[in-house]
Amino acid sequence: MEFPSQLHAAIEEQLSGLPVKKLAVLTEKISGRYRSGEPSREKVCMDSYQDALAYAVFRMPATYAAIYFSIEQAMERLPDLEIKTLLDAGAGPGTAMWAASPLWPALDHITLIERDQNMIELGRKLCARSGMFSKEQVNWIKADIRDGWEIKPYDAVIAAYVLNELPQESRAAFVERMWKSTAQLLIIIEPGTPAGFLNIKQVREQLLDQGANVIAPCPHGKPCPIQDNDWCHFSRRVARSGLHRQVKGAELSYEDEKFSFLCLSRTKGMDVDGRVIRHPQIRKGHIYLNLCTPDGLVNTVVRRRDKEMFRKARELKWGSIINGNFVRNK
Repeated sequence: MEFPSQLHAAIEEQLSGLPVKKLAVLTEKISGRYRSGEPSREKVCMDSYQDALAYAVFRMPATYAAIYFSIEQAMERLPDLEIKTLLDAGAGPGTAMWAASPLWPALDHITLIERDQNMIELGRKLCARSGMFSKEQVNWIKADIRDGWEIKPYDAVIAAYVLNELPQESRAAFVERMWKSTAQLLIIIEPGTPAGFLNIKQVREQLLDQGANVIAPCPHGKPCPIQDNDWCHFSRRVARSGLHRQVKGAELSYEDEKFSFLCLSRTKGMDVDGRVIRHPQIRKGHIYLNLCTPDGLVNTVVRRRDKEMFRKARELKWGSIINGNFVRNK
């Protein structure tokens, strides 16, 4: 997936004059905070504007890809949904609005809640440099999401990589506030790890009890069939810029961002028969598919002798919605 050219250019402009070696040191510091696994907002607090810039290089492209994918998945089941207002809780430098704007063309008001002033300053400068968003369209609120907020409902609410930064005892109340602030669609994204998926699973249980409709990735609102020794996650391949490779000391021109996500709606989405929850395994003469369906987890094999089914199966990707033929073909 390609990062928006306007956003890339805006970041490059802000990096002007900052030596690559210095940026690499800052990036490694931030990377270490994320690897620590400690559930605390303190670990991602930016100590300086340069730290915020390092974050933009290190995390923004991957976060953008995860949010973009999650919105696409929601829109598949809610094709007529029109989003005009967006609330981003724990916004960082505003990555979500960049991912949302091309997918929701009617979007005309965005509120971003962020505690770190350096992130807010960077987000404002990126907006100004790109010319993509007007001052009237974007409203930044400097606040700690742990303290709560009283905000009128927004069409869409997004919280990306936030729950894993909160203490366990604060999460249920935060989820409750997000749902109360949601007029139509709530999207939550967490790292694609067992711990990240457990956060997603707990949110799912909490809000299903309050009448929320699961839109994605689950094709149903029944109890999650994933057992404790497994986890549901997805992946997006993200193109690395030359600078990105330099500061990470990486040789590959891409990285794979793995994440778990959940989309919940006030209204029921279009019915589907299942979703591909692992990479399809293409072998000579057959394709293995791992599916989540309303009847539970299904492992199915599509064979070449069924030419039409085989052709369709070759087009499926990790995360694709499927029709009943694949389920019946097990």
